[in-house]
Amino acid sequence: MKFAVFTVSTPTYTPEEAVTKLKEIGYDGIEWRVHDEAPYSGPPGFWKGNRCTLPLSSLVDDAPRIRRLTSEAGLDVPAIAPYVKCDDPAAADLAMRGAVTLGVAQLRIQVPGYSGDQPFQSLWDSAREQYKTIMQLADEHDVRALIELHHGTICPSASSARFFLEGFDPAHVGVIHDAGNMVHEGFENYRLGLEILGPYLAHVHLKNARWFPRRYLLDKSVEWKADWAPVHKGIADVRALFRALHAINYDGWVTLEDFSIERPLDDRLAENLAFVKAVEAETR
Repeated sequence: MKFAVFTVSTPTYTPEEAVTKLKEIGYDGIEWRVHDEAPYSGPPGFWKGNRCTLPLSSLVDDAPRIRRLTSEAGLDVPAIAPYVKCDDPAAADLAMRGAVTLGVAQLRIQVPGYSGDQPFQSLWDSAREQYKTIMQLADEHDVRALIELHHGTICPSASSARFFLEGFDPAHVGVIHDAGNMVHEGFENYRLGLEILGPYLAHVHLKNARWFPRRYLLDKSVEWKADWAPVHKGIADVRALFRALHAINYDGWVTLEDFSIERPLDDRLAENLAFVKAVEAETR
């Protein structure tokens, strides 16, 4: 397997700093965050003021420079991760053109969120129709559009994503498995989920989370919330995940994210790579 870092988790680095750091630490690749960020005057954060984000609006123009920067650092780009949803084909087309110019064959295109405010079936049906357009665009650009398993969406689990993509061409659509997101919602036995995805399994994200008590109520019940944890300290069983990946002969990319802040960023990056490499070898 090869290991990359998604730059949402390197908010204080510039792109130039990120490729240098990741290569020094020993990563094989970098997965670029792509998003037109609103002006923000606060300190760099994962989702606001992230300095390691490529603007979607200028991605096609910026791509040759970013491609050269990444290549000269000796890193590959397994995918890019825009925040484009499937109901915006114009933005999806732009992201795909940027991916092609970057020399990248896969990119995330998101499905709708789900909050219960509107009926599920109509949301699901309309999103399926929208993703048919996304698949056609992916075919035209010869790339693969990926759904990320994510809490708070209509596809939080492997089985839901496979059901969503049923009948679609796996050459041009696929799924990003994400064990950390499934701590929040959508957990399924890892091997079961990977086998359910079958030909739609395209990529793996790895982060971790755990549950904390939000508050204790007068009737002695407890309200819980999920929040991010270091990769080696969360509820997602990283060894079980790698055993499952080996069992299905997955030999692709694993992109790490870490939204915990217990350790400085440089330390997190180095410790995470050492940990997953050791686990991958142990479970091989």
